[in-house]
Amino acid sequence: MTEKFSHFEVSDVRFPTSRSLDGSDAMNPDPDYSAAYLALRTSTGESGYGFVFTIGRGNEVAVAAIRAVEHLVYGLDVDEVLSDMGGFWRRLTHDSQLRWLGPEKGVMHMGIGAVVNAVWDLYAKRQGQPLWKVLADFSPIEIVELIDFRYLTDVLPPEEALDLLARASSGKREREQQLLSEGYPAYTTSPGWLGYSDDKVLGLVSRALADGFTHIKLKVGADIDDDVRRVKLVREAVGPDIKLSVDANQRWDVDDAIANVGRLSQFGLHWVEEPTSPDDILGHVAISRAVAPVQVATGEHVANRVMFKQLLASRAIDVCQIDACRVAGVNENVAIILLAAKFGVPVCPHAGGVGLCEIVQHLSMFDFVAVSGSTDGRWIEFVDHLHEHFVDPVRVVNARYLAPTGPGAGAELRPEAVKDFGFPGGPVWQNLSEAADERGRN
Repeated sequence: MTEKFSHFEVSDVRFPTSRSLDGSDAMNPDPDYSAAYLALRTSTGESGYGFVFTIGRGNEVAVAAIRAVEHLVYGLDVDEVLSDMGGFWRRLTHDSQLRWLGPEKGVMHMGIGAVVNAVWDLYAKRQGQPLWKVLADFSPIEIVELIDFRYLTDVLPPEEALDLLARASSGKREREQQLLSEGYPAYTTSPGWLGYSDDKVLGLVSRALADGFTHIKLKVGADIDDDVRRVKLVREAVGPDIKLSVDANQRWDVDDAIANVGRLSQFGLHWVEEPTSPDDILGHVAISRAVAPVQVATGEHVANRVMFKQLLASRAIDVCQIDACRVAGVNENVAIILLAAKFGVPVCPHAGGVGLCEIVQHLSMFDFVAVSGSTDGRWIEFVDHLHEHFVDPVRVVNARYLAPTGPGAGAELRPEAVKDFGFPGGPVWQNLSEAADERGRN
């Protein structure tokens, strides 16, 4: 009997992180980390999992976007899809009617990414391998066949990508063993959320140092005088040898970004993240030139590989921050990793959100083993929130991600988490609503 994709189960899952201000920044002061969560079922009972990450209100729109893709997947032969993942990606992103809602950007593109990631999760589970290992074992031609090179060929034609991957093939097995024995470097944002008090920041900084972190990121962008005070406070606490980066979360105009980084650079910044709108290529070019040697990092809100092409080719960014749930899934992130390798820009993924650490670690580990061959100047972001809700949570020891060895892509939530944090009817949200009503009566 031929196995087919049977149906989607899509859930609106939200965690009330705004109560503790976990994740707070200058643009998003009160986030509730959330997931439009997909369980993709097959006719034989197999499942793959993926999601769109959001920060609360509007998560229902991402749920609807995922559901809008179901008719393109329902009834497809599972084996045929898994044998042509590049063709499957194009089937979804090139749909003649869904494309009007982008094309290749926005919530519809992210919904497609959740579906693509869920199919990759199923693929890796069938192979009995973690996703990073599945991708790293692909031949150069198999990797190239995953990618839609439309709009990229002026800077990275398939032939050049193939050559790049072929050159990286030497030493793959040694790097794989190194990854398994040593892990992958991490930096942490956990001490740096903007809503935290000074005492909490300093306490978490002390904990991060004790845990072995040598790179810490702080949120800035609400008030430059307070930013200067907070960054100075942390620099004095960590000493001169710890790398310190800041993240403005798009709050500044170009001239303000240049001036503000100028004030903050006295504290030895490693990078400034999202100094202005992620859509402003020319603005990033101007900022990058003006604030050097402070590096410019951007990517978590960049909509697609075409935008990344422009940022990389124009030398607008020094650090490429892919996000597992912003573009259309694994295939497009593989294209972006190859673009970054072409221009010699390190990939340091964004992972500040529920489940992002779990998924994006696979992409960085694939990059190390099969593309860049290096961890120099590269880290995966780590935030210490909500990992307990995942079936295969990340493991970070001495500031290094330990390579996952279980099968899949890491996106599967525990069933009780989906139930308890389902919005708005899950017991956690019901209890919060009742508590709010009680406070209102009093």
